Amino acid sequence: MELLRMKTSTLERNGVSTEMVDLIGRLIDLIAWPARRLAMGDVTMALLDGKQRVAEEVFGWNRRAVELGIHEYQTGIACINDISARCKPKTEDKNPKLLADIQTIMEPHSESESSLRTTLLYSNMTAKTVHEALVQKGWSEADLPSVRTISNILNRQDYRLRTVAKTKVQKKQPKPMRFLKTSDG
Repeated sequence: MELLRMKTSTLERNGVSTEMVDLIGRLIDLIAWPARRLAMGDVTMALLDGKQRVAEEVFGWNRRAVELGIHEYQTGIACINDISARCKPKTEDKNPKLLADIQTIMEPHSESESSLRTTLLYSNMTAKTVHEALVQKGWSEADLPSVRTISNILNRQDYRLRTVAKTKVQKKQPKPMRFLKTSDG
């Protein structure tokens, strides 16, 4: 109850109405990151006396993002997030020998599209059969990723599951026979 009174007093003291809170929240949502974080810090400093917890309660913003936005606003230096470093390395990056073995297994069983419009390779081998072929090739079950992960690897390598059209022996077309012109009379 005390926090609600503090929130209300901070908003009332600075003349911030509920309509203004809604408008500010909608406008901040339109701004892309990381400029949004800076704008959140600016709004918090100007309207909420720099109180991150009040910003979290009133606007629903992450308190840590608001805190970082305030620091960016005060110093004028934008923090750069290296989001790409956060991701987990792909299985084929961690184990290139696995990728090479998958490619040697898939190569005889795949073909490209006949019109060559895409770089996709079509195969009739499923991820489960590739998993079984890797086990037969000498990989232990403990060293292999799951069938779902192998399916993801195949998709990333542009292999698509589709029945491969078998080559048909084309029959020789009979040559059209020339008809002899006969005279009617």
